[in-house]
Amino acid sequence: MLKKCMADPSLIIPTEDICIKDSLSYEEILVQILDHQVRKLRTKEVASVKVLWRNQFVEEATWEVEEDMKNRYPHLFES
Repeated sequence: MLKKCMADPSLIIPTEDICIKDSLSYEEILVQILDHQVRKLRTKEVASVKVLWRNQFVEEATWEVEEDMKNRYPHLFES
């Protein structure tokens, strides 16, 4: 049985602010690196960084491989 859905207008994001392309995709822009972490596996260690993206909250920050972020955003790792 279907129920009526009551839309919440506060959750609607204007598409002009996000810059959506014709293919209905958009590129996230890195805002800040929040944390560094090295995870130990059985045979190697993997360095990760916690990344805050534009259009996301701090709670939604993601862990990314540090080497990939250095290749994509070298200006953030210069020092």
